[in-house]
Amino acid sequence: MTDLDPVIHAQARLRVVAALSALGDGDRITFPRLQELLAMTAGNLSVHLRKLEDAGYVEISKTHRGRTPATLIRLSRRGRLAFEEYTEAIRTLLDPSQLGPTPSKEQS
Repeated sequence: MTDLDPVIHAQARLRVVAALSALGDGDRITFPRLQELLAMTAGNLSVHLRKLEDAGYVEISKTHRGRTPATLIRLSRRGRLAFEEYTEAIRTLLDPSQLGPTPSKEQS
């Protein structure tokens, strides 16, 4: 049986990674836009992004747009691969043929 990546498996982080995986390779999203899409508080999103960043799954860059600071987020190559492996593991778990033979019942 395939283990599920515990970094991604937490509900909030799964939502973050799924949203980021919908972006094109190399595309980034601003922190406020991601927060709005996921309907998460800034603090909650920050905590989960930090865990994903520590695992190397997201890349966060801070820049300025004019005088306004902007935080941009994207899924790293490692994060994209981890999410693909995670979704494959889920598919395997949901496919009854992957569970092996069904034990036979003894007749009375």
